[in-house]
Amino acid sequence: MPVRPTAVRPRSTALLTALVALTLAATTLTACGSGSGSDPDTVKVSFKQSTDNSIHVMDDYLAGIKKQFERENPGKKVELVPIKAPDSEYYTKLQQMLRSPKTAPDLVYEDTFLINSDITSGYLKPLDPYLAKWKDWDQFIDTAKAAARAEDGKTYGVPDGTDTRGLWFDKGIFKKAGLPANWQPKTWDDVLAAARTIKQRVPDVTPLNVYTGKPAGEAATMQGFEMLLYGTGDGTSDPLYDKGTKKWIAGSQAFKDALGFVETVYKEKLGTDVSQALDPNIQTIVRGELLPKRKLGIDLDGSWLPQDWLPGSGHEWPEWSQQLGLAPMPTQHGQAPGKVSMSGGWTWSVPAKAGNPDLAFKFIQTMQTKTNAQKWYIANSGIAVRKDVASDPSYVKAQPGIKFFTDLVSSTHYRPAYPAYPKVSTAIQEAMESVTTGDASVDKAAGGYDEALKAATNDQVVQK
Repeated sequence: MPVRPTAVRPRSTALLTALVALTLAATTLTACGSGSGSDPDTVKVSFKQSTDNSIHVMDDYLAGIKKQFERENPGKKVELVPIKAPDSEYYTKLQQMLRSPKTAPDLVYEDTFLINSDITSGYLKPLDPYLAKWKDWDQFIDTAKAAARAEDGKTYGVPDGTDTRGLWFDKGIFKKAGLPANWQPKTWDDVLAAARTIKQRVPDVTPLNVYTGKPAGEAATMQGFEMLLYGTGDGTSDPLYDKGTKKWIAGSQAFKDALGFVETVYKEKLGTDVSQALDPNIQTIVRGELLPKRKLGIDLDGSWLPQDWLPGSGHEWPEWSQQLGLAPMPTQHGQAPGKVSMSGGWTWSVPAKAGNPDLAFKFIQTMQTKTNAQKWYIANSGIAVRKDVASDPSYVKAQPGIKFFTDLVSSTHYRPAYPAYPKVSTAIQEAMESVTTGDASVDKAAGGYDEALKAATNDQVVQK
């Protein structure tokens, strides 16, 4: 680490000054090289804290685990280090912390969206030596394990659940529109047809929400675009990334078809007003206003929505399970497997520069017992990644919708979250935004994406 230059001093003190400087430098380097500098009996746990003060699900859960861990491990302490920030700021702040042994915590909460970037940067420690000795690891489903596995074949995180996506629809609005209460669309055209019917017969509501554009960030990419793109083929190959050539896919008709759906939604005014669709707070607006106030017919969204409506959340909506229906997002033409879902989630990872990695993994083991994992899935409206929890009747019955979203895991897809993915995602958002606003045709927006893709991946693309 650099030492600040000292002012010029008289020759008589030069030797003393040099010795002091060398001593300080040695002390500084020792401090920097001693891990996180924390007490060897204290594990520092950093996590994303909600920016909504009324939502404290994670805080409450970790507070309970902290008590259990300290009780079961006399003399050991847990220091919770929350980062209260929106997603994008959380990623930035976390990476800043991981760069230095002085600021790196012992355990961090990593979004699978960016974990490979942190792995490539050397910020995370491979956990394979720990996992090999942990019998519970066998209970985790393979797709969830893969989300934290890097291209080097090593695993850098333990997933604490996953999520899936589908269609939420308002039964009351459907009744007014003359649509079935047990609506189960088979094709994209079925979804658009229902939205058009709602627009015509219930004109005071928004027919269909599809997240779009850069302000919505990864929600636009994953809840919106990829839920369409991954429903264009037969479900056996990735439409974004070619694993055989290890290159990103450009020039595909599937990409244009997905963009075409987005264009139709906003061109026909089936979605929210464009200004609202491009509001950075659109997810909060949908969950906190449009759905609870019965102003949205169909919402293409995630499994976690009920978390905002549970007692004590500040946005209680106990009637949601009676008023909302659920349907899988269909494939483009109804081709097998007939439905599509995307999954993401978060993992607990140990920084490469953590001072107490052994204690950190012990804390993971406490969090991820069957009992504690199940408690977290239910509190967070998450989807189980432990097989023993997923098959437990008490989990299945814990909350309406859990079985529906858990069943989607069998047909779900994970993003190709390689280091270039964040830039690829931004390029997708830009293409979506241009067709949403009408600034570009589908062909022009797709062409712009292809160019941005080449730049984001150092020209590692293949034409399909």
